[in-house]
Amino acid sequence: MAGETPSRKRRFRWQKPSETYQEAYRGGPEPSEADVPPQEPTAALLPRGAGDLERGPSASLEALPVEQADVPAQPRARRLAGVRQGVRKSGESAKAAIGYLADRIIENAPRIPVRDLAALRRQFPGLSPEQLADKLVAGAANGTATVGAGIGAAAMLPAPPAMPAELAAEISGVAAIELKLIAELYEVYGLRPPGTLKERSTIYLATWSEERSIDVTKPSTYKNVALSGGLKRELRQQIMKRMIRNLPNLLPFMVGAAVGAVINRRDTRQLANRIRKDLRARQVPWDALEDLPPLEAPRHPLEAPRPRELEG
Repeated sequence: MAGETPSRKRRFRWQKPSETYQEAYRGGPEPSEADVPPQEPTAALLPRGAGDLERGPSASLEALPVEQADVPAQPRARRLAGVRQGVRKSGESAKAAIGYLADRIIENAPRIPVRDLAALRRQFPGLSPEQLADKLVAGAANGTATVGAGIGAAAMLPAPPAMPAELAAEISGVAAIELKLIAELYEVYGLRPPGTLKERSTIYLATWSEERSIDVTKPSTYKNVALSGGLKRELRQQIMKRMIRNLPNLLPFMVGAAVGAVINRRDTRQLANRIRKDLRARQVPWDALEDLPPLEAPRHPLEAPRPRELEG
């Protein structure tokens, strides 16, 4: 009609609260559920289409399928799975390499030529047991220092693919020299292990891996370890420790050569001091030793580096 306000210019008016609510507000009786007027949706107070815009983001996310909502998380999950798989493969490769190196050391142990007490006394006449042991330790320390310096010189220019092979070569060379030292210390202190060449090599390996002497009067202490597989486990742990300690040997520009020589000499002396302390407590004097038979020579002896002090 002509006197009325157009519908597009009408303003929204709030409805006056009912008398029931006014009485409840003034402290009157609480309204019952029947008296409560039905609440109208707030979207009715908005212009047409405004409610959809206000509810747009949440409604649109709920309306999306699960596959589309999870699209950003899929590449992240793939990357995490790839990282886990790479770490697992690298760990398995390192474990396999350490196991292979342990097998090689076990295989080479019976091939290491060892001098018996008679040969040592002929080569170094007039020396007491402690003086002879000092001579052997000094020669072995020089030998391991030479190996460390040689590996450090080979790593003068860094080549990452060759670093694992260089560490393996250094550890196998150092192990051969130290096993020879351990076997000859047993001879000097009059505690030659009984048994065959292989059984004696087992005792030398157990001594090297545990960094302490084995009581040869109790065969059960080392035979059970060899049969149960504990020897190889201890050997792998010792190889892992040596690898970690020898990592500075691979520093470039001849720095690793000096570091490798110092580290190997120090480690060999520390190992010898621990073993000599245990052997000295059970030492058998040379006068009390009967005529010992000569040691069995290996069929295919391993040629380990020999320092000049031990050439005789």
